[in-house]
Amino acid sequence: MQLWITDRTYRRRMRQILATLARHGLGWLVLDLGLGRFLPFRRLRGKHAATGPEHFRQALEDLGATFIKLGQILSTRPDMLPPEYVAEFARLQDDAPPVPYEQVAEVVRTELGRAPDEIFRSFDRMPIASASIGQVHHAELQDGTAVVVKVQRPGARELAERDLAIMADLAALATQRTRWGQSYDIESWMREFDFTLRNEFDYRIEAANAEQFRREFEQDEVLYVPLVYRDFSSESVLTLERLEGIKISNVKALDEAGIDRRKLARESTRILLTMLFDHGFFHADPHAGNFFVLPDGRLGLMDYGMVGYLDAYLKDTLLRVVMAITSRDADRLVDELLVLGIAQENIQRYTLRQDVQHLMRRYTHKPLRDIAAMAAFQDLMNVARRHRLQLPAELVLTAKVLGMAEGIARQLDSDFEVLSYAEPYVRRFWLQSLAPSRRVEQTKETFLDLLDLTATVPRNVRRTLRQSEQGAFQLRVRTEPSPESMRQIQRAANRVAFSVLTAALIIGSGLLMLVYDPAGARWFFLITFVVATLLGMGLLWSVWRSGRF
Repeated sequence: MQLWITDRTYRRRMRQILATLARHGLGWLVLDLGLGRFLPFRRLRGKHAATGPEHFRQALEDLGATFIKLGQILSTRPDMLPPEYVAEFARLQDDAPPVPYEQVAEVVRTELGRAPDEIFRSFDRMPIASASIGQVHHAELQDGTAVVVKVQRPGARELAERDLAIMADLAALATQRTRWGQSYDIESWMREFDFTLRNEFDYRIEAANAEQFRREFEQDEVLYVPLVYRDFSSESVLTLERLEGIKISNVKALDEAGIDRRKLARESTRILLTMLFDHGFFHADPHAGNFFVLPDGRLGLMDYGMVGYLDAYLKDTLLRVVMAITSRDADRLVDELLVLGIAQENIQRYTLRQDVQHLMRRYTHKPLRDIAAMAAFQDLMNVARRHRLQLPAELVLTAKVLGMAEGIARQLDSDFEVLSYAEPYVRRFWLQSLAPSRRVEQTKETFLDLLDLTATVPRNVRRTLRQSEQGAFQLRVRTEPSPESMRQIQRAANRVAFSVLTAALIIGSGLLMLVYDPAGARWFFLITFVVATLLGMGLLWSVWRSGRF
């Protein structure tokens, strides 16, 4: 992958990113990536060597929308970052000044073929919310139906494309050059982020998500999913039914309306558990601002841009993890973590088991009602991070959703016991996974796989034996040098080149002083000789300090 391409805009943005990192004391990160030579001010390299999470957050804010999104996604990955970074990145707000109405109208006209005033009976010129990707306006259809219209910001996609290209190159460098980049496979993780962010730029995906939730909860008496108006939606414009109600976080208004908050806490938790374990398709950002209590008492849920998926394998594994936690079975939990985790280094099972046991002892004598699900999950993620065990993104996202459900429920009812409430649901879903029909289906799939294997193995073995008899069988072994060894080789090569250049300057300037002596030039050669000598002494000093002669 070529880092520096001919695109002038790309190069300018890359320099801006490096300068911003250095300004916030993150020059060490630039040096780790091998890009120190591109720092605009070399004196900033050593400044703030031990940068705190606040500096990192400020750097992401200064770098703009794409990097803010990156920080927000990282705030959901406590298995990769220390708790203080997760907490700091969670403070990142994706706010942006509103786009003028004329530009909004132009986007609507381009996407839908007509101006907003021609499509809608009314269209509020001032948005009710404005973010880096789009902004939301109140409007009414010609028949008087109240809707919200999300319109993408002009130029937002192009800016994100540029930043994503740079992030991909930086992630490749991190994976190649740094130990932490290899341990967490930053390049693969960045590809996931790229996929997630690009989906946010296609409002047709959000529309499809909302429609799927509406189908799945069509018979539910509590959750209401807004209707999507496809005739007034496109890739960059999304029109949804407007939900009017009380925000679930407005406890005072709920009490004044006579809403049973304890029942509401149970129902909101039930909805999220149903998404996770029944459907395997869940709302990935169910914070309190996206829940509304409608006038008829039902719960309305908005914003379907971020969703998560749990396939049958991950659902089964999640069930086993939850049951291991609730039953305080350390051995089972260690087994599930090792099955799930992705690690670039050998993990000592005994050490991991010790850490998990220590964690379990903290909760052994506590009843379930006194255990905060999010706190227990955070402790578990700290253990995974210490052992460089990267868990699947969907599983970590699931835990985040459960933590949000706990936060909403306890805000409504401080005595609500999330784990106690969830335990019978988990056990019921677990029993469903053991149902005979499910086992028959799994056995059928296994049998078909064995048939395919039986048909292909003899042919492959015969081909291998024939190649071996003919002497055409070759075994190729490829070893990849470690980042540390590559840095040592590069450092040694740099010293050799520096030594040769210094020696050439010393010898050349000395000879020129003897054979070439025009007026005033002798002093120039003398200064060159002194500087070269000092450089040579500096090189000897650095070699002596390293202890390697």
